[in-house]
Amino acid sequence: MAVASDPHVFLIGRPPIGELLGFIRTMAIDGQNVDLGDLTAEWRAANDHVLKLEKDEAGAAYNPPVTTLAESLRPLSAAVIADPVYKRAYRFVPTDVAVVDLNRVVVFQKFINLSYVEELKHRLGSTPSPEAVFRLALPLQPEQPQFQLMQNAQNMYTLVSTSTDFRFLEAQIIQPQKVPSLDSVGRPVAILGITIGYGSNFLNVLHVENRLVLGNGSHRAYALHDLGITEIPCLVQRVTRREELDLVAAGDLASSPDRYLKSARPPMLRDYFDPALQKIVSVYRKNRVVRIQFGV
Repeated sequence: MAVASDPHVFLIGRPPIGELLGFIRTMAIDGQNVDLGDLTAEWRAANDHVLKLEKDEAGAAYNPPVTTLAESLRPLSAAVIADPVYKRAYRFVPTDVAVVDLNRVVVFQKFINLSYVEELKHRLGSTPSPEAVFRLALPLQPEQPQFQLMQNAQNMYTLVSTSTDFRFLEAQIIQPQKVPSLDSVGRPVAILGITIGYGSNFLNVLHVENRLVLGNGSHRAYALHDLGITEIPCLVQRVTRREELDLVAAGDLASSPDRYLKSARPPMLRDYFDPALQKIVSVYRKNRVVRIQFGV
């Protein structure tokens, strides 16, 4: 029986080399049988190209342009800023809607699902209007994949989704009067709400230390670039000092910020389209599982 898989493009040539080897071994179809000698040789060739870029394109990420939104898109922008999800998710640093050049954006994401990219491109069309591009980048009513919820035990629940964005969002203490439809065997004084779902789905960049670093929306950014659309609207989070990264950064940017903020030529979105830096890999299709367990 054929195994469900999707082609991914992996950005190779950047240290540490173990990231590539681990990705291939654990996620790629037949990854356990890949010749690691050939793979490291491929990485070395890409790293030679990276070293050349660091000389030839030093400073390419500095002073990226951030321009104002077209007047015709201002009503759409106002609706985003008024959205309650925006207000809660982007409350930590000054944030606005602006236009950035994707060719000047730094990335810390290592791979892109090309099947999902094709789905996005098909949905958008080959010559989308500025309004359609805006709604793809900053959707107020994003399509939400289906999920399954099951109770495994009295104190355990499991939720499953096909989306990699499916996750634990936050825990909140809720006053019972705010949930008038709640039925209870007693008289509750507090409700612990554990929220599972999808992120805000707003494409955003962090403007930090005079660079733009892509936060959320790597697949949409790739799809738009692939369509030849490089100037796009997005949320720009203005990080004024390193300490604020703890509040807004994720992944490798949070754990190794100097790779992206100090390198003369960090990895950039345009590198995904450089044949010398891309490796196409068939990856097992997986579901995302979130399990909640509690004890009293």
